Amino acid sequence: MVIRKLAAIDIGSNAIRLLIHNVIEEEGKNPQFRKNALIRVPIRLGEDSFTIGEISDRNQERIVKAMHAFKLLMEVHGVEKYMACATSAIREANNGQEVVERVYDESGIKIEVIDGKKEASIIASTDLKNLMQSDITYLYVDVGGGSTEFTLFSGNKVLVSKSFKIGTVRLLNNLVSDSIWTQIKDWVTTHVKTYQKVEIIGSGGNINKLHKMSGRKQGQPLSYIWLNAQYHFLDSMDYDDCVAELGLNPDRADVIVPATRIFLSAAKWSGAKKIHVPQIGLSDGIIKTLYYRES
Repeated sequence: MVIRKLAAIDIGSNAIRLLIHNVIEEEGKNPQFRKNALIRVPIRLGEDSFTIGEISDRNQERIVKAMHAFKLLMEVHGVEKYMACATSAIREANNGQEVVERVYDESGIKIEVIDGKKEASIIASTDLKNLMQSDITYLYVDVGGGSTEFTLFSGNKVLVSKSFKIGTVRLLNNLVSDSIWTQIKDWVTTHVKTYQKVEIIGSGGNINKLHKMSGRKQGQPLSYIWLNAQYHFLDSMDYDDCVAELGLNPDRADVIVPATRIFLSAAKWSGAKKIHVPQIGLSDGIIKTLYYRES
């Protein structure tokens, strides 16, 4: 048996994450992927990129320090390979390439800036298909801070995928027009209309938190009715109460409502009554992509 350690760095619009996996290799068996550590740093790059068009000096300093810390953590864990991906916040910032170069010069961490199409394909490389039933069509919805990826699966195959510029940080800053909502509605309704039974697979920190708040066991889906009720409950509370009474992290308390709105809209337009939450996302896809690319 051989145990390898791989790491994924996900530089998102609302937070930056380091995920470390143990990959267990045994002769004659498929490799096993097991989470070893997850570190999340609440650096909201999207608030810079989507409002002023560039990453501020302060957040440049923070991302460089985060990458220094991640590099040291990877060394301590004995990580042999890593892959760092940046999404919409860095991609859309006027100085995004400068930030990528500065991070590399000062920390040695090489960042790959990916577009929405590649982000969706990386996510699709996870174990999602193992969780799907062949007689159900699934709409995979990955809600981030700056973009949301929609992927339609049927018969365990990817039919179509699209990324939209809608996310929690954009919604918080009133940067999503009605036309974007209309585009998403048209896309969803057009692509699901020929399928009888559609269910949603939700991805991202907010839907993971909602599932935990529901008290359901891992593997049990959320219902549309519960999610709708929870949305109205959370929307009725102010920020301080979400932090003090519900125990939400400060950088989660303000984005969970707009995230829930996106999931509810997707469920409504697709006719889905169930939302599955496998707790698989971009970081997991990066690990799989890295492993099989290196293999």
